[in-house]
Amino acid sequence: MKMKYAVIGCGRIAANHIKAAVGNGLEITAVCDKVPKQMESLLEKNGLEKDESIRRYTDYKEMIAENSIELAGIATESGNHAEIALYCIRHGIHVIIEKPIAMSIADADAIIEQAKINHVKVSACHQNRFNIAVQEMRKALEAGRFGRLSHGSVHVRWNRNEGYYSQASWRGKWATDGGALMNQCIHGIDLLRWMMGDEVEEVYGQTRRQFHDYLEAEDVGMAVVKFKNGAVATIEGTTNVYPQNMEETLYLFGETGTVKIGGKSTNNIDVWEFADETDEDGKNKGLQEATSNVYGNGHISLYADVIDAITNDRKPYVDAVAGRNALELVLAIYKSEKEGKPVKFPLRDFSSMDMEGEF
Repeated sequence: MKMKYAVIGCGRIAANHIKAAVGNGLEITAVCDKVPKQMESLLEKNGLEKDESIRRYTDYKEMIAENSIELAGIATESGNHAEIALYCIRHGIHVIIEKPIAMSIADADAIIEQAKINHVKVSACHQNRFNIAVQEMRKALEAGRFGRLSHGSVHVRWNRNEGYYSQASWRGKWATDGGALMNQCIHGIDLLRWMMGDEVEEVYGQTRRQFHDYLEAEDVGMAVVKFKNGAVATIEGTTNVYPQNMEETLYLFGETGTVKIGGKSTNNIDVWEFADETDEDGKNKGLQEATSNVYGNGHISLYADVIDAITNDRKPYVDAVAGRNALELVLAIYKSEKEGKPVKFPLRDFSSMDMEGEF
């Protein structure tokens, strides 16, 4: 019997969720969006507009009350992620939450706690962990091929113009979105923290709103991260690159290995060098994974993993804690900017709303 699925929020990223649901054989029971034409547009893009079994809702609570949903994809504006996720979790529904999983540490902690209490699976939608290049880097890391880590860095050098922000009024606002680090760079931040041992000691950050005067939040952010294992890292995230997206790159430097993952969404291997070179390494040098957009191909794999996690009662590969970790690092950079000094970890209590009026 097919698992019953619904998507909440039918904007720009929802198409990837629907494709992943269809690709993994889920039964799409319902779609929900406050704007009815968004639902119809989403279904039409996926050839589902004539499927009368898919129910349409403008109120997710009504949708949950009237349907037996097992798994929900949450793809609304960021500021609503936590509220909707918590409502689903408390109604026994497994959830895949688009990034960021919340806008505050308190909400992220509540999601983790409620998932345990209600015995549901929660996955943060950091789909780039499933990129072929990223998986190859992770395998080499877990095999100890890098030796002792020295440092790493992530660069998200993208372009977002006024047209992008005017498409949706919630973008670039502290309550509903945050800036370049929270929206565009959080995938790269997730990968960097994951690869470098997860345990952060402190971060020092600087953020600016350089060119997007119509936003509340930053369009460029830079940070230096100190990890508990002694390694250090840098973060650069921006939407100021003229005239179009340039790259999302991830570097990892170890005593016996160097890897650079490049492309527009960490989908290519640009450098692959190890002291213990094997015949297998040849296939990774110059590896390129074709993608149709900057979101990559990972949603299908992430959905497959979550379905398997539900079926076999195990932790998802990218769980709510992973989502909290990425959020914590972004919020710590924000706090560092606000206070003008390094921020120690763990970050106990901070929200994007604490940045209101910063610029």
